[in-house]
Amino acid sequence: MTAIYSLAISARATLNLHSLNNEGGEGNQIQTRMVDVINPQGKSSQVNAISGDMFKHIQVEHLFRLAQAGGHQLCAACSKFDANRISGDDAFLKRVEANKYSNVQTIDDMLHSCVIDDLAGILITAGKRSVPRKSVAEFGWVVGIPEEVRTEQYFHVKYNPRARNKEEKEAEAGAESSSDRSSNQGQAIFHRPASSGNYAMISHLEVARIGYNDISQQYALDETERTTRLRLLLQSLIYTFVQPRGAMRNTQLPHLVELQGVISVSHGVLPAPTVSPLNAEYQAQIEGIAAALNGLSSETLPPGAESQKATISLYPFESLAEFTQQMSDLTREATPYRFSSR
Repeated sequence: MTAIYSLAISARATLNLHSLNNEGGEGNQIQTRMVDVINPQGKSSQVNAISGDMFKHIQVEHLFRLAQAGGHQLCAACSKFDANRISGDDAFLKRVEANKYSNVQTIDDMLHSCVIDDLAGILITAGKRSVPRKSVAEFGWVVGIPEEVRTEQYFHVKYNPRARNKEEKEAEAGAESSSDRSSNQGQAIFHRPASSGNYAMISHLEVARIGYNDISQQYALDETERTTRLRLLLQSLIYTFVQPRGAMRNTQLPHLVELQGVISVSHGVLPAPTVSPLNAEYQAQIEGIAAALNGLSSETLPPGAESQKATISLYPFESLAEFTQQMSDLTREATPYRFSSR
């Protein structure tokens, strides 16, 4: 298998009775997140959605567990899953300050120090500077397909057996029910949402950038470490689809009924195509794009350079099991593409 330059996933998921992402509460009403989408005819639809931030957090949490369990390099802050990442690592900040690191040296040190900062990105603000590390992993909104998603509000009352027993004893004694309900503290009556439907999901991995310093345009890591990090990244992405964490999972664990779509992988300097499953023809569109780009790559090569041909491979799947198998095979075989040195 040739090296992976980039990888993209376009998928439709059927999720029932979930509440993974909410905007907060107003009184005793929990508000679910809604967004507006526009179809090709310009018609607007308001649909339930789960933010890309939520899925990015899910993926990074799985990455953290994998790196921690495998003894991989983590900075002091990421080893505690601190949201500040390496900006919360005092030893790193002191090195930057004491050695008067340039921005290039700061990024190189960060890449060596931590898997999560390399793959998930960070803005380093030590020493009154602003040095960005763009994430290798990208996630779009997981958005409900218009006319194929519903959100309902459900009424709940907090059950308190002590208050119930008191009411029953008073009723048996013929006494009026007491208004003192001090044993039933907090909000007792509330409404919470549950959403069901078909959702469009897209994500993309800039695999070639693993261990790459975007300022110096050089790799700070050797190929063995880059390959290890790629496999951790792919494994964490599999787990993100297998276990999509989020709000209210204690009593509203999502019913993932179906997952189908396309994994596109580019070998060589070609973008892995992705088309939103909001488009009913997204799979055919991806196939057409791949065919066109593969043909274009052949035409732009100099004579005798056929071995350098950049190609796109497609891996369609019709279930979560098939997606997991396809991604697992890629994880075992994957190596990251390497940019040519200047």
